[in-house]
Amino acid sequence: MFVVCGEALFDVFSAGDTPTGMAMDARVGGSPFNVAVGLARLAQPVCFLSQVSQGFLGERLMKTLQAEGVNTTTVQRSEAPTTLSLIGLDTKGVPSYSFYGEGCADRLLTPDALATLPDGVRAINFGSFATVVGPTSVTQRMLVEREYQRTLIAYDPNIRLNVEPDLEVWRDQIEWMLPHTQLLKVSEEDLQLVMPGITRAAFAAGALAKGVKLVVVTRGGDGAEAWNAQGAVSVPPVKVTVIDTVGAGDTFQAALLTWLAERDAVSGAALAGLSADAVRDALGFAARAAAITCSRRGADMPRRAEL
Repeated sequence: MFVVCGEALFDVFSAGDTPTGMAMDARVGGSPFNVAVGLARLAQPVCFLSQVSQGFLGERLMKTLQAEGVNTTTVQRSEAPTTLSLIGLDTKGVPSYSFYGEGCADRLLTPDALATLPDGVRAINFGSFATVVGPTSVTQRMLVEREYQRTLIAYDPNIRLNVEPDLEVWRDQIEWMLPHTQLLKVSEEDLQLVMPGITRAAFAAGALAKGVKLVVVTRGGDGAEAWNAQGAVSVPPVKVTVIDTVGAGDTFQAALLTWLAERDAVSGAALAGLSADAVRDALGFAARAAAITCSRRGADMPRRAEL
């Protein structure tokens, strides 16, 4: 069983002008929400640890989780509102985000939720803005401290400056997570935001020295690279006609975890021992999954049969 922690929200896309304003296309989302759905679509048992509103938007989020086969017994419900993420796309399909989430449910997870985790958890995934804002960030740290020595911790910073604009907060979070993380996936864009000028190899070496067992840097149209105790590996990008890149990183993470689960490699020792060929295969599998998402609008992640 995977546990995915973090925000659940609505991505609201601009859908063109109307005579009196603009049309909007609202879709369920949030990076951790997407990872949870992505794992379920890839035939992995997964539960979602978050707080979700009892309002009509929250009900829609819950309906999606349940329809996708995500276990929701770990979801807290509250009367707080649902976060909205307004998304505009540039001419290349790259998204820009505006968040409306102050006081919203996904920032208010309380420690009581930790008692709902099921037995048999193999890995816990963290990432995005819920790791650095509100009571949810405190509760998540409690969970990391409780579990990291016995359960694989996967982490993707997935930086959102529109939510937390202080880069020092993100740097502190990454530094705190490194000794508690076995699988670290970070985009090159995020890496250069928090550590401008650092080389990918230097960052990976530092992360491995602090205890991370597998470091993956995704590079968009330039492919992906990874480092573990066996060395460094890179894979080229997958050619695809891009509609937009929303959810591509989330899909990559879900697919990478799926590849590991299918090979019984969900542990720090297994990650450290993966051969170069195995890591290359894992990155290729995750990149193909992400390419499928890029070929569709929004975070529409692939199912296992598509891979």
